[in-house]
Amino acid sequence: MKAVYISEPGGPEVLEVREVEAPVPGNGEVLIDVVAAGLNRADVQQRRGSYPPPPGASDIPGLEVSGRIAGFGPGVTKAFSLGDKVVALLAGGGYAQQVAVRAEQVLRVPDGVDLVTAAALPEVAATVYSNLVMTAQLQEGETVLIHGATGGIGTMAIQLAKALGARVATTAGSDEKVSTAKAFLGADIAINYAEEDFPESLRRQNGGKGADVILDVVGAKYLKQNVDALADYGRLVVIGLQGGTKGELDLGQLLQKRAAVVATALRPRPVEEKGAIMNAVREAVWPLVSDGRVRPLVAKTFPLDQVRAAHRYFDTGDHVGKILLLM
Repeated sequence: MKAVYISEPGGPEVLEVREVEAPVPGNGEVLIDVVAAGLNRADVQQRRGSYPPPPGASDIPGLEVSGRIAGFGPGVTKAFSLGDKVVALLAGGGYAQQVAVRAEQVLRVPDGVDLVTAAALPEVAATVYSNLVMTAQLQEGETVLIHGATGGIGTMAIQLAKALGARVATTAGSDEKVSTAKAFLGADIAINYAEEDFPESLRRQNGGKGADVILDVVGAKYLKQNVDALADYGRLVVIGLQGGTKGELDLGQLLQKRAAVVATALRPRPVEEKGAIMNAVREAVWPLVSDGRVRPLVAKTFPLDQVRAAHRYFDTGDHVGKILLLM
């Protein structure tokens, strides 16, 4: 089969399409003929050498795919049939024509979604639902602040939070993206972080109140402002480190607000946790996708042999929604 490997840390030019042995499904695993794979920030970090795969995971990048069930390893108890249309959450291996993955991390494609577009769903749906709902306990009527409005995480988080009845604020880096977040994605408040202080702007547009929940992909660079932007009893959930790993935390301000800071990562979680998250996604998110309240958004697709072009496009930050590789 064809698969993408990273020859050395660097830019998109280090991505190489190679002919390799197809995977053999192990105990509890299903084999998937991949139709499409989603690009994620973690793939870029892995390419640059700053986010190696967890122990035991494939060196091939790619954390989510859509495709068809092609085979079974021993001990698979989940009720799948050959040819079933599915999506899978992976620890690696998605940029390939086939992948073997534990059955717990596989779901049937939700009703009303075509098989290519479905590749835009598993990683972002699992990340957003596990953090906004399972970790932060976002409630109807609360205000949530979502950074990175037009990326894969942002577009899913805005839609899901709105569907759950939250008031949604978001940040973006241009007036065009701010307009997209409000007019296209449905955000109640959208702030251009390049021109405004987002904690101040949030309070001004939210009746003087901060955010009950913040979903942050930036990390250290935003730590001080995020704590400032929290409401009393607010929950800051850090899921990305685009802005660095070390920042100064004002514990006095955190204590005064009775607030919490939590950091989570999906990729290194054990199979049992990923399975629980995927079950929750099937029960809570798939119905929202099927009835159209949450839409998987695809910015652009690239064939596998144009993986370098796909990463170059990702690196521009110009996309709204997910970038997909087609096998």
